[in-house]
Amino acid sequence: MHSTLFAHIPVESTGRYTLQNPQLLKTAIDQGGNPVLARQGAMVAFEGHIEFDSQYRNRSWRNVERMTGEQLELMRCKGNGVVYLANFAQHLHIMDVGRGITADSSAILAFDGSLNVGIVAVDSAVEIAAAGAYNLELSGSGQVVLMTSGEPLVLEVTPEQNVCCDADAVIAWSTSLRTQLQAPTSTSAVWRRRGSTGEGWEMQFSGNGYVLVQPSELLPPQHLRGSGLLGQFGMGSGGLSGNSLGGSRS
Repeated sequence: MHSTLFAHIPVESTGRYTLQNPQLLKTAIDQGGNPVLARQGAMVAFEGHIEFDSQYRNRSWRNVERMTGEQLELMRCKGNGVVYLANFAQHLHIMDVGRGITADSSAILAFDGSLNVGIVAVDSAVEIAAAGAYNLELSGSGQVVLMTSGEPLVLEVTPEQNVCCDADAVIAWSTSLRTQLQAPTSTSAVWRRRGSTGEGWEMQFSGNGYVLVQPSELLPPQHLRGSGLLGQFGMGSGGLSGNSLGGSRS
């Protein structure tokens, strides 16, 4: 049997995370190593003996989620084998956490179970979209796999060069950076897009570090509520999904 499909066989790798292709992640699970925490429902295939368990969260963590609306439903992958992960064909990026990464939970596909995870507030008078009022902060030794809608842009921030980004397009940034929201030019435009420009809230970053921006102002669809194109972005018969479009969270 011959087909061009057979060019898409598993890639050879030795690391824990390997890109099978730009939108599919190959994850090696080792019986003796730390488990991998992945977005629930992200598994598309696996080989070997793998167990998938819902990630336990203590009462303190659940209380923070309830107050902030920042949620990331995780599953723990453990055992011995290979797991393939993906989420609506989003582009995937493997990053060393290093000194710390702050990201919206909607942009996280998987990370090492050895990492420390916390919820931090963004300096904001109102909740914004892709970079929510509350975000996840990852620290420690390990890697995280981030998702973007399309090929991203990485901007370096230095003491001499601040960076401003559309708040709806920001995916993640170095925890060491200072953030500040810049409001629209008039108070009447605070709760809507800027008149004829179509621009809304902007985030300003200062200090030393990097900012990851995606070429889209829509978050990856997380919860399908309808059918067709509207359903793909969380709209349809079930109404508008704030988690899908980055709107306000309850």
